[in-house]
Amino acid sequence: MSESPSLDGLRVLAHPVRLRILSLLTGVAMSAAEAARELGETQANISYHLRRLHEAGLLDVAEEVRIRGGLAKRYRHDPESGGRFASTNPQEDQILIAAMAEELKRRGEFRAAGQRGSTTDAEIWVDRETWEKAVEHAHELSKLLHSAARPPRTQGTIPVSATVSLFEMTRS
Repeated sequence: MSESPSLDGLRVLAHPVRLRILSLLTGVAMSAAEAARELGETQANISYHLRRLHEAGLLDVAEEVRIRGGLAKRYRHDPESGGRFASTNPQEDQILIAAMAEELKRRGEFRAAGQRGSTTDAEIWVDRETWEKAVEHAHELSKLLHSAARPPRTQGTIPVSATVSLFEMTRS
């Protein structure tokens, strides 16, 4: 039996290296070799993940360039492309949430001590209007950060981490 598009898409999104690739390729188009160097992974591994992400519609081929006699594809991520993988099945969502949690743990190891940031965690009850405003602010934050993404180590930039997962819960 074939998997639903949303489940297959969530599995593509749920791999920690793939989350790092998507973040990296939001700021710049890169080939497998370039992304592998930046992420400290093998080119073969990154090439495999790039193909999977491209097949899922999460990466676009931004350009093809000749490198040492070969043709290399440079991929770019459009942050809006992941929206179609929204699921109505909480069990499917757990795949992505678990991967995001693991990636947050990895990034936390690189947190710059003493620098300004924001951390919040809440399991609370709010009115519908407040909830809708919070979700809209999260979308605006995502658009702001993704549109400002630049290539790694661009002069005048700093590496940052942003993980936001807002969701309405069932009543327990």
